[in-house]
Amino acid sequence: MTAVFFAASLFGLAAMNSAAQADTVTLFAAGSLKDALGDVAKAYEAKSGHKVAMKFGPSGLLKKEIADGGRADVFASANMEHPEELHDDGTGGPVVRFARNKMCALVRPGLDVTGDTLLARMLDAKVKLATSTPRADPSGDYAVQVFTKAEALKPGAQDTLEKKSLKLTGAKTSAAPPAGRVAYGWHVAEGRADIFMTYCTNALAARKQYPDQQMVELPAALSVGADYGLTVISGAPPAAQDFAEFILSADGQKILAGYGFAPGD
Repeated sequence: MTAVFFAASLFGLAAMNSAAQADTVTLFAAGSLKDALGDVAKAYEAKSGHKVAMKFGPSGLLKKEIADGGRADVFASANMEHPEELHDDGTGGPVVRFARNKMCALVRPGLDVTGDTLLARMLDAKVKLATSTPRADPSGDYAVQVFTKAEALKPGAQDTLEKKSLKLTGAKTSAAPPAGRVAYGWHVAEGRADIFMTYCTNALAARKQYPDQQMVELPAALSVGADYGLTVISGAPPAAQDFAEFILSADGQKILAGYGFAPGD
């Protein structure tokens, strides 16, 4: 679906919702978008005069909260499936891919890892491999896709990687890092993981806080991309559609690109 069609569809939805101008838009968004969409929201507030209240977390958990009646106006997910499920059951409006990401490996200092040796290191019984929690967090689901690709390179690899991987983030019970710390870099710094399979944008953010950690891009045979989907929740005020359009605008996309996200279209 193009951004133009998405915007037009949202306009029709918003017009039916209310003729009044809303002052606050409630955004539920993937944790990997926290810094980027935080800056997008600030730019939107300055331009529009509206306010954006934000809640970030694992997309799967946020989707469930919305489905269970949680109050959100805009949902920005780290996959397409969660917003599409909300659209299919009537909870959300049209879904558009607004950004792309990909998986990378965040590696502790002193562990010699390159793209060529990454799979061997991941399979090493002495190496602690971590991911986010599948189903609760799309990052964990994308990591499973990496493991599936590994199976084609080395029979038995998928089972080994799935069994040994530590699910350190993405669940309700996951340990929370200190305020302001990137969870993935924090876990690596604390010694809970030698290799953390996460988004490249997360790895970049972690390296800003922990410069001695390494970011290793996955070789082509293991590479997995991540598509980010956006929907406006049914019954949201008109300002929600306006904010969604701003995320899709050149200004919004420029901010996302500054954090390492690729365009959605």
